[in-house]
Amino acid sequence: MTATADASLLAPDVSAAEAEFLRRKRRETWRRRLLPAAGILCALGLWAALVYVFKVPPFIAPSPSLVAWTLYAKFGLLMTNLLPTAIEAVSGFMLGNIAAIVIATTFVHKKVLEEAFFPLVVIINTIPVVAKAPILVLLLGNGMEPKIAIAALICFFPTLVNMVRGLESVNPQSMELMRVLSASKTEVFFKLRLYNSLPYLFSALKIAASTAVIGAIVGEWIGSTTGIGALIIQATYAFDSALLYATVIVGSCFSMAFFLVITLIERLVVRWQAPVSH
Repeated sequence: MTATADASLLAPDVSAAEAEFLRRKRRETWRRRLLPAAGILCALGLWAALVYVFKVPPFIAPSPSLVAWTLYAKFGLLMTNLLPTAIEAVSGFMLGNIAAIVIATTFVHKKVLEEAFFPLVVIINTIPVVAKAPILVLLLGNGMEPKIAIAALICFFPTLVNMVRGLESVNPQSMELMRVLSASKTEVFFKLRLYNSLPYLFSALKIAASTAVIGAIVGEWIGSTTGIGALIIQATYAFDSALLYATVIVGSCFSMAFFLVITLIERLVVRWQAPVSH
């Protein structure tokens, strides 16, 4: 009787705690949704106020409403130019990251190769993108190939560095256990090193998702007639600032969507990581 009575007394407290936890969770969810929206609205309001107060000419800085109208009126043109940029960015992202993962795996298993060629990779990475672009256009022509190569080069270095670090930073006790169990190098790689490297890899992939789009756009500045980068140049020379801003927004939205796709894949793949608390 005493145990039953104690349980009945504790039950309301447990239910109240669960209800309070759910309320706090809902408030946190809404806070995370509303604060970014509020920040964007404040930025748009400040932009519109500055244009109105200082009487800025539309060819210098258009109002948000004019940019929104341009997005609607020239949506077809913007999407037509987004398609080649998206193909170049995604292709460069895949090519650069696959190459980085393969080379990182080779470096981890062959330290001599890492010591010999990693400085060369660093030197190539220090060359500015605007300097690489004309060289690649001369070597690969004026099609999509140099844009894909630029996007791949930009993605390559961050992924290589993070992948090498992830593959090498294995728990020594886990590595010793694999040796005791007579695991082969292949088993150690797939069952220990690869799993350990995934958080590092996805951190690099999220950076690469944005930089690949930047690389494709920069590549289109060199002798291209289609794509987001080419449309930016055309709008700049025509003093069509509304189209310029609309093009930049479309490119930014695609980059953000690409980033969110990689984040979603990370949540599906890396399930053992605890969520970061804020």
